[in-house]
Amino acid sequence: MTDEELMLSYAAGDMEAFEELYGRHKSRVFGFLMGKLKDRGEAEDTFQAIFSKLHQNRHRYRPDIPFLPWLFTISRNAVIDHVRKKAARRKYMTDSGYPVESYADPDQGLGSMDEVLSELSGLSESQRRALELRFSHGLTFAEIAERMQTSADNSRQIISRAVRKLRSLIAGRGGKHEED
Repeated sequence: MTDEELMLSYAAGDMEAFEELYGRHKSRVFGFLMGKLKDRGEAEDTFQAIFSKLHQNRHRYRPDIPFLPWLFTISRNAVIDHVRKKAARRKYMTDSGYPVESYADPDQGLGSMDEVLSELSGLSESQRRALELRFSHGLTFAEIAERMQTSADNSRQIISRAVRKLRSLIAGRGGKHEED
């Protein structure tokens, strides 16, 4: 059976179909996670989250979408969620339970996001604030606009420009050593 046929069977309640899908793809998914997260414990936690999301969304699977790209979209999103949560936790709390700001400069890089965070100094204050509100606090563009006293369209533009600038700054560093 194809992956797509197995997924449809699984969505209809066939646990053997799930076991076959799991057996076929567990190594690839875990390898992907290890490549992205570089930590076995984090990869194992995220791996569990992926298959939990697969189970929760099994009825939403559409047979016109190839299974493997669908599974890796879930995997990619789980990695992004994990990294965001980890960064948010590390930004606001230390092991002792006191806010990080009481120990260190809040502009310092955090964990696996060192490269991205080191480039934040290349952004304007409004861009940094908008990114923080969007990605650390999960606010909508309208909520960001309200806090920054601007329009929702303008907050969307600020974030879009900030993301493009970060990508550009990071791409410009690829292989360079602190020349910029």
